[in-house]
Amino acid sequence: MVVATEEMAVYCFDTLVAHYNGDQPPAPAFEDGSHPLFVTWKKATNGSEPRLRGCIGTLEPRQIVSGFKDYALTSALRDRRFPPIQSKELPTLECTVSILTDYETAEDYLDWEVGKHGLIIEFMDPDYNIRRSATYLPEVASHEGWGHIETIDTLMKKAGYHGAITESLRKKIRVTRYQSTLYTMHYGEYVAFVKKNRGGAPAINGVPVVNGFRPGH
Repeated sequence: MVVATEEMAVYCFDTLVAHYNGDQPPAPAFEDGSHPLFVTWKKATNGSEPRLRGCIGTLEPRQIVSGFKDYALTSALRDRRFPPIQSKELPTLECTVSILTDYETAEDYLDWEVGKHGLIIEFMDPDYNIRRSATYLPEVASHEGWGHIETIDTLMKKAGYHGAITESLRKKIRVTRYQSTLYTMHYGEYVAFVKKNRGGAPAINGVPVVNGFRPGH
């Protein structure tokens, strides 16, 4: 089974830095394969809890080299919930790469474990008679401190449902549970990796970008 690695997170940072330079990233240092994957960017300032800045991926298998390259940029620049990440934010970022595994059909909306399973829900919106769906990665419920019902209810809202949530409606939800392997890297760790393996710090337009330095300031 393929697992998320340091090199995958490095490649996502490489891709974002290359974008700001109008360049292509260095070749990835991991083997290709075909798996569902996600890229998550978070931002932490002044020692605060990292907050989400972008998260996009695919629930369908795709080539992981092109997948991480595409979703590193899509999640950073085109997550419609947030403005695009700017180069000056680089020193505050952390990147989490996730590879999804072990898809299973749950018996009902309670048949999954908080902190272990991610969820894909599908259901008919009784108000508009349309099918809705949404997903949470495995770490979401535990990070938010949610139990099963709160997780399902917020996921229904994420899917675009704004009507009354009843027990009978919950029982009609089709739930697919999955697991993931993930790796999280802070920008400072990325800088250390680049210095150790390439002999210099990451740079934007020739100017090194290290912790505490923000391009354009």
